Amino acid sequence: MAGVLYIVATPIGNLDDLSLRAVEVLKKVDLVAAEDTRHSRRLLQHLGLQKTMLALHDHNERDRTEGVLDLLRKGSSIALISDAGTPLISDPGFVLVREARQHGLVVTPIPGACALVAALSAAGLPTDRFRFEGFLPTKRGARQAALAALAEEVATLVFYESPHRILETAEEIAQAFGPDREVVFAREMTKAFETFYAGPAAVVAASLKADPYAVKGEFVVMVHGADKRDDDGGGFEVDKLLRLLIAELPVKKAARIGAELTGVSKNDLYQRALEIKGA
Repeated sequence: MAGVLYIVATPIGNLDDLSLRAVEVLKKVDLVAAEDTRHSRRLLQHLGLQKTMLALHDHNERDRTEGVLDLLRKGSSIALISDAGTPLISDPGFVLVREARQHGLVVTPIPGACALVAALSAAGLPTDRFRFEGFLPTKRGARQAALAALAEEVATLVFYESPHRILETAEEIAQAFGPDREVVFAREMTKAFETFYAGPAAVVAASLKADPYAVKGEFVVMVHGADKRDDDGGGFEVDKLLRLLIAELPVKKAARIGAELTGVSKNDLYQRALEIKGA
């Protein structure tokens, strides 16, 4: 019989968050595929386990996938783990899991810690709808463009961010979403210095700048969604149309064409187009 590929969530900081089921799976598998074997070996040593390990990360996943699938076909059971949290959530593993399923192999999740879910659960922001964007682009221009494109999203937005970019990102969020948009930044979750910064975007940006410890530790960044627009032209479809038009036409002409297509007042569309262009 073929083996099982277990997707095992590991702690994001506090080792006590590793589930009993995860420990049992790690004990019984034949191989542990890890994002960083040096990092994950410390976790296994903490559990008193000595396991055969295989490095599987963004740079070698495609090359290693067929070998892992072959081991599964021959009956080996394998645990896939990342450095912290749930594999595949802004971590490697997608190629392997997709190929395993396409080849009819068994893939079983072993749930546990996940930074974005943990942060959302304690942030006090709406969670009925949220949009996870992973890490923002590292280059300033691309990051600003990505944030601007999300300014009208009504779902709660969730990002991961590294400590050395967090101050810039906080300021850019205040610029893209407005200084009064509610945000929550979670730092070092489940660890000794876990901190939540919450409030208007401009206030949180200033708090981070004033905190000498803010540039230490990984962040989950959460932004309250935009207010829904109540109009007769389809809400955000109107915004999408205006963005396309003002990219090619003067604002007045874009508003006139938009009014003809949607039935919304030309004056209202003109004001909205100015807002979008200004943002």
